[in-house]
Amino acid sequence: MEPSHKDAETAAAAAAVAAAERGASSSSGVVVQVREKKGPLRAAIPYMPFPVAVICLFLNTFVPGLGTFVSAFTVLCGARTDLPDRHVCCVFWLNIAALIQILTAIVMVGWIMSIFWGMDMVILAISQGYKEQGIPQQL
Repeated sequence: MEPSHKDAETAAAAAAVAAAERGASSSSGVVVQVREKKGPLRAAIPYMPFPVAVICLFLNTFVPGLGTFVSAFTVLCGARTDLPDRHVCCVFWLNIAALIQILTAIVMVGWIMSIFWGMDMVILAISQGYKEQGIPQQL
């Protein structure tokens, strides 16, 4: 059985920690990079201005799926997403997510998912603000 890519990343991270504990210098040649892999639903969440993201969080909290549906319109107005140059596709995925949130709100799953999506919108808005200002962020 071959080791997976995740195992290789874990081994590289463990080697970097062990090198740091031994007091090795940072020029030892070990570079660790962590990158989050996002699915199409998660990648479709737009980077909105902070006040709009807070409004979407508020809407998602009290009417599950409504804030997600409103965020689809921000994509049509030019909000950036992690899906490359596919605005129609982003609107489709956001509408699917809003529909899932509305339909599963009866059993509380959609309501909780809706709140988490609203929090993700606010987190993305905050991280975009830090990137625009050039301030290093600590989340």
